[in-house]
Amino acid sequence: MRIQLEHITKTFKNTTAVEDLDITIEDGELVCLLGPSGCGKSTTLSMIAGLEEPTAGDIYFDGKSMNGVEAENRDIGMVFQNYALYPHMTVEENIMFPLKMRWMPKPERKKRIKSIAEMMQITDLLSRKPGQLSGGQQQRVAIARALVKEPKILLLDEPFSNLDARLRIELRDEIRALQQKLKITTIFVTHDQEEAMSISDRILLLNKGKMQQYSTPQEMYRSPANLFAASFLGNPPINQIPCTWDHKTITVTGEEAWDFSSVTPVLSGSVDGHAILGIRPEDLEAVEKGGNFKGIVTAIQTLGKEVYLKISGVEHVLTACLDWDHDYAIGDHLEFRAKKVHLFPAGQESASSKGGRAS
Repeated sequence: MRIQLEHITKTFKNTTAVEDLDITIEDGELVCLLGPSGCGKSTTLSMIAGLEEPTAGDIYFDGKSMNGVEAENRDIGMVFQNYALYPHMTVEENIMFPLKMRWMPKPERKKRIKSIAEMMQITDLLSRKPGQLSGGQQQRVAIARALVKEPKILLLDEPFSNLDARLRIELRDEIRALQQKLKITTIFVTHDQEEAMSISDRILLLNKGKMQQYSTPQEMYRSPANLFAASFLGNPPINQIPCTWDHKTITVTGEEAWDFSSVTPVLSGSVDGHAILGIRPEDLEAVEKGGNFKGIVTAIQTLGKEVYLKISGVEHVLTACLDWDHDYAIGDHLEFRAKKVHLFPAGQESASSKGGRAS
C-alpha cells in the first residue's frame, strides 16, 4: 500500500502538532517516525490510522483519499506501547478477536491463528491469559493480533519502549525480518535513534511538528539537512564548535592554533560568516603529526572495543571515539586529524542543546 501525505496539518486549539507535512511512503517500505517527545510522531500516526482527522491536507492510500474514512475501514493493523490485550481472554482468543468481528468462518480463523502463532513463536502460549505472560510475550501477541487479519498497512506506536534493551533489539530485528517477508507497508514510531537507524528503509525526522529530513538512515547520518538532524542522530553526539567561514577557510573561535584548511567541509544549507563546525566523534583520529588540532585528554570512557576521550583545547571540549588499541591516560597531549567535517549556519536549533536528542 502506497501512502501519500499531502500538506497535512493538525492543530489542537492554539497548538500546531503537525505542520504542512508532505511525504510519500512507498508500497512495502518500513518508515520510522523519529523525534523528541512532542514532535508530532504519534499525531501523524493517528491521522494515518484514522483516529484523528487532519485540520488541513489530504491522506491517500494507493491514490484513494482517506479523508472521512473510519479507522476500521482503512485496512490497517496497529500495535500500541501498552499491548492493549484483553486480560480475561486467552492468547488465542485475543488473536482471534478481530477475525470474529469480521465474521470469518471458524476453520479459516483457526488456520490463520496457527500460521501467525508459528510466525511469532507463540504457539505454546495460546491457552494462557495475558497476565501469565512476560512483556515480550505480550508484545508478540499484540503484533500477532494486528497481523492476523492480513492488513495492507502495519502501524506501530513505540511498541518496545516498555521492554529491556536486549529484548528490544531481539524484537525489532524480528519485526524487520517479518516485515520484509510479508512485504507490508509499515510505519514505526520511536524516539530511539538507534532503533530507527537499524530497521528503517527511510526515516522521517520531526521536531515541533515540522519535518527536518526524510531520507534513508545512511543519508541522514552522513549528509544531515541541518544541525538538528546532525545532533539528533549519533551517539556520542556530534561535536559543535563556533567558527567562521569565508568560503575558503574555517576559523575556530578561541582556538588560533586549530587548522582545518586540509579538510573540505560538507555544507548544510547556506553557510556564510558565522557558522557551526560539526565533527562526529568517530571522524576524529589520533595522529603523530600533521593533524588539525591538539588537545589534552580530560576524561576517558571505555566501551568494549571503543574508547571515548574528552579533548580540551583552549576554549572548547570535543569528544573523540577511537579504537581501544592504545592505553590513553588523563593528561595526555594528543594531536587529531578530522576525516570529515560539516558546516551549519549559525543560529540553527540543535537537538542536543535543547535536550531533544534521544539515544
